[in-house]
Amino acid sequence: MKITDFEPETNTRNFLSASMFNMILSGLAMVCLGGCSIAANTLGTNRTDAQNQSQNLTQKNPETVPSPAIALSNKDSNFVVTVVKEVGPAVVRIDSTRTVTSQIPDESGDPFLGRFYGNRSPLQSQQRVEKGSGSGFIINANGQILTNSHVVDGADVVTVKLKDGRTFNGKVQGEDPVTDVAVVKIDANNLPIIALGNSDVIQPGEAVIAIGNPLGLNNTVTSGIVSATDRSGRDIGASDDKRVDYIQTDAAINPGNSGGPLLNSRGEVIAMNTAIIQGAQGLGFAIPINSAQRIAQELITNGKVDHPYLGVRMVTLTPEIKERIKSKLDLNLTVDKGVLLIDVVRDSPADKAGLKAGDVLQSINNQPVTTKEEVQKLIEKSQIGVSLQLQVQRKGQNIPLEIKPAPLPRRV
Repeated sequence: MKITDFEPETNTRNFLSASMFNMILSGLAMVCLGGCSIAANTLGTNRTDAQNQSQNLTQKNPETVPSPAIALSNKDSNFVVTVVKEVGPAVVRIDSTRTVTSQIPDESGDPFLGRFYGNRSPLQSQQRVEKGSGSGFIINANGQILTNSHVVDGADVVTVKLKDGRTFNGKVQGEDPVTDVAVVKIDANNLPIIALGNSDVIQPGEAVIAIGNPLGLNNTVTSGIVSATDRSGRDIGASDDKRVDYIQTDAAINPGNSGGPLLNSRGEVIAMNTAIIQGAQGLGFAIPINSAQRIAQELITNGKVDHPYLGVRMVTLTPEIKERIKSKLDLNLTVDKGVLLIDVVRDSPADKAGLKAGDVLQSINNQPVTTKEEVQKLIEKSQIGVSLQLQVQRKGQNIPLEIKPAPLPRRV
């Protein structure tokens, strides 16, 4: 499946044509504060070309009460056994179905219709049902479940199956494709829940456990370590605009694990399993729980999440890129570091603030920026409508600008 974000396709002021840009940068990744689409390998569903939909929350979430962290018992010397016994019942399977309508030629063979349509068959609508399966975990005893957006994306019917065999109809309270987080609600009480940990303190080498339903094999447990932190979407082949830094693990995860928990040795969720790199072994990626929890609370409260948006496309300025631009376009940039703006979306906040293609962004609110990932993080942490102070380098001059982020335009 592909992860895709909103991508403005019209009214763009181009600094480089697409063909020229490809020739100059030869495959170097771009990021768009408003969304470029890059393929990724996600884990949750067999459905393709799903349409995103957000459902407004009709009632606020009861207070989430995490269970205490798990202490290793004398009986179970293996911490994995202890964790699985305690938190396994709070991991669920999520099945979803969606109806897809497509247009196909009408092969009725009526010669009159053939002549009427110029020997081209008229189109008729055909519907098919697509099914997908993923995982999730209960964060509230009253039935709120955290999972990936792509697990329930565009679903007509969502079914949640608990480890004890009970099955419930699920309602999508909200989903955010930009971060790939969704919240599903089931009508139940006194459910087992999982404690949420602190992903900010995770270090490579820590032991972790993954629980989920890979390839339809319910309640599968795997273990490993945290292999790395702060992996960008570009690092793993996903969209740069996911606005999430992923935790990498070598715990075995496969299609169907999407939305399931990645746990530490105390049984706390530190991340939500999300993506793999096809053809590789021991390369799984998960959304840090601090990010997932923040997005989930907004979805529970508002049914949607608004992300700050500037409306620029950019690339990290390197000596190689600087030399290519100079040789191909006869444009001599006077700085060696910063973030080069490739183009600016017409009528976007960046356009209104006076940013231009060819500007090199140097700092945001007096904080120096040298990579597009740094810019993306700062923008994501900013507030919509609250001014940011920028310093850009333009034709050898340092220019201060003020910009107010707007809500990220939503896909239609």
